Amino acid sequence: MNKSELNDAELSRYSRQILMPEIDYSGQLTLSQSHAVIFGLGGLGSPASLYLAAAGIGKLTLVDFDEVDDSNLQRQIVHRETNIGQAKVESAKHNLAALNHHIEIETIAHKLEESEVLALVKQANVVLDCTDNFTSRFALNRTCFKAKVPLISGAAIRWEGQLSTYDFRNEESPCYQCLYPEDSGQELTCSQNGVLSPVVGMIGSMQAIEAVKALLNLPTLTGKLMIIDAYTMMIRTLNLKKDKNCKHCS
Repeated sequence: MNKSELNDAELSRYSRQILMPEIDYSGQLTLSQSHAVIFGLGGLGSPASLYLAAAGIGKLTLVDFDEVDDSNLQRQIVHRETNIGQAKVESAKHNLAALNHHIEIETIAHKLEESEVLALVKQANVVLDCTDNFTSRFALNRTCFKAKVPLISGAAIRWEGQLSTYDFRNEESPCYQCLYPEDSGQELTCSQNGVLSPVVGMIGSMQAIEAVKALLNLPTLTGKLMIIDAYTMMIRTLNLKKDKNCKHCS
């Protein structure tokens, strides 16, 4: 995390990213000095964590209080059959460390009070919301807004997914409650409605892309909502403006 340069092994490992002019050496060094917090190591958090680890994010903090179940393995690709019964964060840490030993991985396997979430978020450079319920999403929205830390939010169900970035470093950025007011109604869950495995893979991978761009101050989906219909392979990007009547961020 406090490194001032990349060693030869890292230069070789990340060479394909360093070749990109939008990243180059300085950008890769920035990634290696960055801290990303991932809330949820399920269908979205699995691909997001794998790609952030592979891309060389210097420190990952994994937050999840669930255990690996056989029904998870259809889509939660950071876990293996041998991990069934383990805490998801420990399973993910083991498999991510096997992918990239250059990075630091911390885990939190218990429910956090909102004050604890805020303290953790304040230590981060970017936060990924890979949870599956409105309660967690609203709490992360509040804490990231207070801490002025970019929040990468993804969701998926059945054949559909959506993605947005709420970059609270920008005062004009909308928040999650501009899109979904806290009293907006009943939420849908994958356990009740199902989800196609590669759909969460798409959204989680895109969350990783948005996180990298936020860390490098490159253009993100701030002020936009991407909606994906994998059944028709149609992707729409809608403008998402800050709600002047939002009870949270206005």
